Amino acid sequence: MLSGQDTISLQQLEKENRILKKKLERSQADQSKLEATNYNKESLLKNVIGELQVSQAILEKKSSDLKQAFEELTLMRDKLVEAEKMSALATLVAGVAHEINTPVGTSITLASTLADETATLSMAVAQGQLKRSTLTDYVEIATESTALLMANLDRAGELIQSFKQVAVDQAILEHRTFRVKEYLEEVLASLGPHFKKTLHTLVLKGDESLSINSYPGALAQIATNLVTNSLTHAFESKPLGTICIDVSTQNGKILIQYSDDGCGIPPENLGKIFDPFFTTARHRGGTGLGLHIVYNLITQKLQGSIEVRSTIDKGTHFEILLPLSHLPLFGESSRELKCS
Repeated sequence: MLSGQDTISLQQLEKENRILKKKLERSQADQSKLEATNYNKESLLKNVIGELQVSQAILEKKSSDLKQAFEELTLMRDKLVEAEKMSALATLVAGVAHEINTPVGTSITLASTLADETATLSMAVAQGQLKRSTLTDYVEIATESTALLMANLDRAGELIQSFKQVAVDQAILEHRTFRVKEYLEEVLASLGPHFKKTLHTLVLKGDESLSINSYPGALAQIATNLVTNSLTHAFESKPLGTICIDVSTQNGKILIQYSDDGCGIPPENLGKIFDPFFTTARHRGGTGLGLHIVYNLITQKLQGSIEVRSTIDKGTHFEILLPLSHLPLFGESSRELKCS
């Protein structure tokens, strides 16, 4: 028989046992919940991993498609750039045709007049009716016609020689030494027809003796594109304007300052003008590659720099810095031609 003290101890033990059972039950319940939670998490993780794998496959496909699209766009841009370069060359050729038309046309007229007078003189001689006055008139006409013929043909020859060099330079981009201002005069002469139909003027000034060892064809392309850009955009709403190009030196480099007093470039567009395909004249057939080509030729081909600033209704100013001596990059033509 248990004593009172033993009964109390037994009751205490039973109580503690019940508490421990409840704790064990709660622990087992918590473990079941934890296992269920872990299972749900594992299942969710598997689903997430599966979705990520699907997404990765989709992204890889899109990346491949974007890469292909980028390559196609790059190829298209290169083709458009070449087309733009050929367009500038076509502008040059049109200038050549227009400039030599006058001296050649005059020469043809003079030659025709001289031929008619010679035929008249020959007929008079054949018929025995040659008079002293007829001979005198013929000699005067022949002398004057010959002098005018020589002058006009010399002028045509000079134009052809000048434009021939510029055309070859633009087509081949040959590396040689040349005088910057003198060469720019030849390039800008080819753009003369564009100014004859307007009230715009073109001023070129600077040191005649400054020479550079570089790519004259690239410089011709740059000048052509800048002038064309001014005529197309800066003077679109201005019938009267001036383009000024100044050649000098700065810190041992050639400094070419190009400015126009046109309508200027809006501040929101100033940072975009060298971007490919950016143009405000898309409705008039603009490609947005003119200044992009200028930037690439200066910074890559000629290893120089270009900066621009502009004020609305006052004009735009470009500063181009070029090294006096340019070393051809690997794979480029290194043959040099000397010209004064």
